Amino acid sequence: MTSLESIEFIERLFGEAGSYLEKGDAVQSSEKLYKSAEECVKALTEFFNLEEAKVAEERGRWTVTLLEKAVEELTRRLGGAVLDGWDRANYLHVWGFHEGKLDVEAVKMRMPAVEKLVETAKKTLTSS
Repeated sequence: MTSLESIEFIERLFGEAGSYLEKGDAVQSSEKLYKSAEECVKALTEFFNLEEAKVAEERGRWTVTLLEKAVEELTRRLGGAVLDGWDRANYLHVWGFHEGKLDVEAVKMRMPAVEKLVETAKKTLTSS
């Protein structure tokens, strides 16, 4: 996927999260926010040609361990927005989507951190 395609996909996922929130669906919004963060991490990892992208390609899939290692390096390169957005999105993935324990307000509180990760990814991916 090209950087432009990645950005479009990430923006679509983030937009869907907002639509689900408007409908009062915290579960699906949580998952879309997580997926937008996950796609940010993947796209940035590929952009910087990090080892984790190569391993994921060889294995044919990403793992939580690869994503976490990528987040560590991306945080060093791009700052705390990466870690903050990833941590909040991961929380939404577990407690909002899988466990279904979060309400709309809990999701809304975490959305700005994911949005900042999305903006960091967009800025970085369009800098080339």
